[in-house]
Amino acid sequence: MGKIDTTLFTKKLGNDLFVLQIYADDIIFGSTNQDFYEEFGRMMANEFEMSMIGKLSYFLALQIKQMKNSTFVSQEKYIKDMIKKFGLQDAKPMSTPMGTNDQLGSDASGKMVDQKLYRSMIGSLLYVTASRLDVMFSVCKCARYQASPRESHLKATKRILRYLKGTHGGCKIDRMSTSGTCQLLGRSLVSWSSKKQNSVALSTVKAEYISADSCCAQLLWMKATLNDFGINSKNVSLLCDNESAIKMTQNLVQHSRTKHITIRHIS
Repeated sequence: MGKIDTTLFTKKLGNDLFVLQIYADDIIFGSTNQDFYEEFGRMMANEFEMSMIGKLSYFLALQIKQMKNSTFVSQEKYIKDMIKKFGLQDAKPMSTPMGTNDQLGSDASGKMVDQKLYRSMIGSLLYVTASRLDVMFSVCKCARYQASPRESHLKATKRILRYLKGTHGGCKIDRMSTSGTCQLLGRSLVSWSSKKQNSVALSTVKAEYISADSCCAQLLWMKATLNDFGINSKNVSLLCDNESAIKMTQNLVQHSRTKHITIRHIS
């Protein structure tokens, strides 16, 4: 059983690796040795009532295409079904998920819209971010207004859907910065995030330092998960383009310029 992900099971057999992942009543398994996963399939079929779908091609609304040297993951069918669900199949496609000058705020004076519909749209779009990094920031921004959605919020959300149809800085309200991070395994982008920070940073340096801290936490999780697969990564690079933030990470001594970060984020 995996130490980080308890639904992940691995077994090393000589130089070969067998991997099994469980999600509710669905199971994905495979091995570097074809004989091992075929034997496991027979064992499971003898013990439980189950159907073997065969080579993985569709799982949890994710379309998977396996090739010799690569694997492609997409949500094309899910996106098409989502656009049809919300009645936008005839809407004009958009070239961007959000306008460059779009300052989305709480819009307290705006007309209220159906909260159930808005939350349904946001929930569907949040799942799309599993494969579409390009809409993560826009979706997360619109998701902030689920408690009291207005027409302007619904319009912005529909724009994201129209953008998906055509393509198969800080927050204005509270001035909190947004941490944006992405993690790569080799040359493959495997995880990403766009999240508003918990407190107002006193400078750009502090905002980027907090983003680096968030990214570091994700890297440590990935490193521990890779250990469950028998892959030990001693040195992992974290890249940041702010020289002052880099120097803050290298100097672990807490001083007057950084002490407020700990106070604000722990309290």
